[in-house]
Amino acid sequence: MSATTSPRTWDELPVRRKEQQAWYWYEWAQSAFVTTVSVVLALPYLTSIANNAAGCPDATDDSPCTTDLHLLGIPMSPGSAVFYVITIATVVSFVAMPIVGALADRSSSKKRWLAGYAWVGAAAAACLFFVTGTAWILGAVLVIIGNVCLIASLTVFSAILVDIAEPDERDRVSTRGWAFGYVGGVTLLIISLAILTIKPGGLDTSTLVRGLFLVAGLWWAGFTFVPYLKLRNHVAVTPDAHVSLGRSFAQLRDTLNHARDYPQTLRFLIAFLFFNDGVQTVIAAAAVYGQYELGMKQTFIFVAVILVNIFGIVGALVMGRIAARRGAFAVIMGALFIWILLVGVGFLVPKGSVPLFLLLAIGIGLVVAGTQALSRSLYSQLIPFGREGEYFSLYQACERGTSWLGTLLFGLVHQFTGSYRWAIVALVVFFAIGIVLLRRVDVRRGIVEAGNEVPAVV
Repeated sequence: MSATTSPRTWDELPVRRKEQQAWYWYEWAQSAFVTTVSVVLALPYLTSIANNAAGCPDATDDSPCTTDLHLLGIPMSPGSAVFYVITIATVVSFVAMPIVGALADRSSSKKRWLAGYAWVGAAAAACLFFVTGTAWILGAVLVIIGNVCLIASLTVFSAILVDIAEPDERDRVSTRGWAFGYVGGVTLLIISLAILTIKPGGLDTSTLVRGLFLVAGLWWAGFTFVPYLKLRNHVAVTPDAHVSLGRSFAQLRDTLNHARDYPQTLRFLIAFLFFNDGVQTVIAAAAVYGQYELGMKQTFIFVAVILVNIFGIVGALVMGRIAARRGAFAVIMGALFIWILLVGVGFLVPKGSVPLFLLLAIGIGLVVAGTQALSRSLYSQLIPFGREGEYFSLYQACERGTSWLGTLLFGLVHQFTGSYRWAIVALVVFFAIGIVLLRRVDVRRGIVEAGNEVPAVV
């Protein structure tokens, strides 16, 4: 089916460039939460709180906690609890994000929705400061709120890309934005590492970690003012003065029915659901895996994540350049084979091997940002005109905060085997399925069916 809407018009290049630069700053803002909170600090910290609640404050992978936690009468291993929390956050996001997208598509001020979700998420991140002792349920609720708000904000953020960049620009803009976000993430990571190393005021590590949650929340909230103040409002393609939750649920149903008319778009989205599950679960599990399975000190985990961010900048820019010559589709496909190799290496890294752990971090950095940025820009070519928010809501539901299949599998494998090593290698299945499904996508045909302009290289 071909779209019947009129072609989109864009502003002149100097105007677009200013908006693109403002847009990049949200990558900088939210990366503080993703790297410092989600990747490095929150999950290991919440695992320690869960161990405290189960009566095992000194639990390690060699001596795991054998006492279950109970939530609503359901027993769970303390070491798996955080992965179930992320799974819940993503399931909630999957239900809520199409409504978020529908509301954004009906609004002529997407930037207000972007900022609103960001500021609520930042408040949740900052409130992790109050999670101490055995209060793992409070921490779980705040992590869920933070992740859901992150995904909601990124739904709107990605939809804005279509307003500020022409088709041939999107790979460049998307990868540059991702690289700039990694600069922000690594900047706060270095600051955080310095604080934990120096221990100002003689404060203990737990107190400092809680303080860093507060800093990350303020960072996310503060830098969000840049896109909020500098992005322009764009007229909604489907304006509606009476936006309501009921109408949004109706539009969710309409979106799912509408998507059936774009088979290539659906094929890409399903493939993305699987391979991105693998990517996001590796990211989410990295700190817990390093600390509890490989016995890495927190300093080395920080260094590893800093390396991921630094080489993520390089990888995003290099993969963006290759995509300009070979097309985003081919680059993504090649990156997925590299991901399978990296997961295999992660399984084989000996306990306590710092050099191999850091080399693995470099390898992940070289492909992680490019995989995600090019997936975003490629998907933007496959969605029908005027419904970007709705379609990106489906995309974001499985793009950030970790998709639920991966974290659920990771948590279950750890619960039944008692080992994070077998849990990490189980993720290969997601990359393998993603490759098989991605090969069935005809990108050029999908772009035409969506009624969009076909870039010079796809």
